[in-house]
Amino acid sequence: MRYTSDINVFVRVCAKMTDKNTAVQALTLVKQKISEAAQKAGRNPLDVELVAVTKTHAAEKITPVIEAGHRIFGENRVQEAMQKWPPLKDQFSDIELHLIGPLQTNKAKDAVHLFDVIQTLDRPKLARVLANEMTARDRHLELFIQINTGCEVQKAGVLPDKADDFIALCQRDYELRITGLMCIPPVSEDALSHFTLLKEIAKRNGISGLSMGMSGDFEEAVAAGATHVRVGSAIFGARGF
Repeated sequence: MRYTSDINVFVRVCAKMTDKNTAVQALTLVKQKISEAAQKAGRNPLDVELVAVTKTHAAEKITPVIEAGHRIFGENRVQEAMQKWPPLKDQFSDIELHLIGPLQTNKAKDAVHLFDVIQTLDRPKLARVLANEMTARDRHLELFIQINTGCEVQKAGVLPDKADDFIALCQRDYELRITGLMCIPPVSEDALSHFTLLKEIAKRNGISGLSMGMSGDFEEAVAAGATHVRVGSAIFGARGF
């Protein structure tokens, strides 16, 4: 099942949005598309969580979406999130914040303090540092392991043939709560094969969470079994650099 043509038109329209209140309307449309894709695939739409990606967007643009009832958000950079999210989390205590960008070990302390889920665990050193920080704070986050399904040298993530060993290391040696896997398919390749590979790795390791799909392919990801989709520009429009 292909969604590329329709979703690309949808994303282009949303990316032109400038009025902060239009984000609420776009959020409704994205949720509707997720629901329709899930139903077509014989899935319960409630089994798919929408992570609204807010990188580069100011708090004033995010607040209407929070006030409309959405509570799950994603940020790419720890420093940006530290400047933006503490006041919002103080005001809306049930927000769930996901880190979906690369995490440097020297930012792990801040990440454990602010985020509720980290989706980009990808190396042993980071696993060790996160384990130590979470133990020190007695705050044990949900963790997703990022898999570099395309084996791209410029991209973070565990290579597919190393995934099983790394998952075991995280669970056995560091006793980390690995609840999901995440991938970012190469832009030049069919995303479905990468979603399928991620699902296969998760299944053989007894992992249920699958974070896959972004603004351009989230419907296809839902059809392929995604439990989390990361959608930014289709909700908030073009990035606010």
